[in-house]
Amino acid sequence: MNNIVTMQTMKNGLANTRWTLLNTFCNGVLALVFAIPAHAALEVEISGGGAVQIPVAILPMTEAANVQGKNRLHEIISNDLRSSGLFRIINTGGMPALPTTASQIKYTDWTALKAQGLSLGEVQQAPNGTLKVSVQVMDVLRQTPLLQQTYTVSASQYRHAAHLIADQIYEKFTGQPGAFATRIAYVTKVGKRFTLQIADYDGFNAQTLVSSNEPIISPAWSPDGNRMAYVSFEKKKPIVFVQSLYTGERKAVANFKGNNSAPAWAPDGSKLAVVLTYGANSQIYTISADGSNLQQVTKSSSIDTEPAFSPDGQFIYFSSDRGGRPQIYKVPATGGSASRVTFEGAYNVSPRFSPDGKYLTYIRNDSGAFKVAVQDLGSGEVKLLSNGSQDESPSFAPNARTIMYATRVGGRGTLATVTVDGLVRQRLSEAGGDIREPAWGPASAVPK
Repeated sequence: MNNIVTMQTMKNGLANTRWTLLNTFCNGVLALVFAIPAHAALEVEISGGGAVQIPVAILPMTEAANVQGKNRLHEIISNDLRSSGLFRIINTGGMPALPTTASQIKYTDWTALKAQGLSLGEVQQAPNGTLKVSVQVMDVLRQTPLLQQTYTVSASQYRHAAHLIADQIYEKFTGQPGAFATRIAYVTKVGKRFTLQIADYDGFNAQTLVSSNEPIISPAWSPDGNRMAYVSFEKKKPIVFVQSLYTGERKAVANFKGNNSAPAWAPDGSKLAVVLTYGANSQIYTISADGSNLQQVTKSSSIDTEPAFSPDGQFIYFSSDRGGRPQIYKVPATGGSASRVTFEGAYNVSPRFSPDGKYLTYIRNDSGAFKVAVQDLGSGEVKLLSNGSQDESPSFAPNARTIMYATRVGGRGTLATVTVDGLVRQRLSEAGGDIREPAWGPASAVPK
């Protein structure tokens, strides 16, 4: 599972009221209490920014009358780029006339505003109902095109087209891929009904994958973005399911005696690491994605949990109290001797890798506050990134620049993001509700 009660509290036999930490270490059962309306977009608040922000102008697109009234594409693109902290969106409100084609651009006007890039385009509706979105991005300083692209999308993918354009602009100016066209998963609860939601990265277009009167936790995307593993308590015990995102077909892949929890996909999608109390303390196993070929990986008298495959699939990183306090260890994916990974701090749990393999994020107890940490695996440098006291469940964006995690603000649960340099933070919240268990999907996880 994603969250854990502190070992020291368990050993002292004290009741821990920190609701965000799940008692995986004591083989218990989660009883989450959330409240959030399904299908709602998340509110985004941004703080901080890059040391140097790229000034760009995102002009309104010419849109056919029958597609107006939707969220305007240029507004979505602007919000995406602004949220990265790397771009400053130029206010064009005072301009006497805005160009609608590249030939109409007066570059002296835009250099006076210190714009480095300028985006413009149009949206047309085809007879079959699809939308043709054409965009041009110009390099203002060189007066040359950076991007000329046309997307043909369905009406339901209107926002997705804007995210794709924002990704292209982000990459043209930073040299790194964007992550605006990706998706996230998270868990909500309304009354007694739990739902596993999948949405765009900014919380729009939320859809319910599964709903139950019993808790749902630990969503994990398959590497191809087509399946979701998760833990459901619908049978009054934790069972690991794998479900297709597009057909809805699902299968219980780990339903053994005791608890079945904390699914994590191997990089090739052929198997998962899971945590079972199958005849012992919580130990880590691997199992094929169809539920066959169960193999034990760790064998100890301690509690081993929260597995995560290394990007090359050779190792499984996990949380364990085998040293007396929770720390992160690694073991060969086929089993063998485990070695300790984290040495700074007395409490480190919930390991997750960046897709490029350069960083490891986890949760650290920092003087009683649970915060998101990131470790540069090349230099070994560790940074504390978040500023909350009850942060959990870190998950990397596909471009490895941003980490999403769950936190509590004003007594309720929200999602938050922070860049790996710690400069830009966002909070994604739903008015009047709680939200938990975030998982950022791979680059291939797009709406279909």
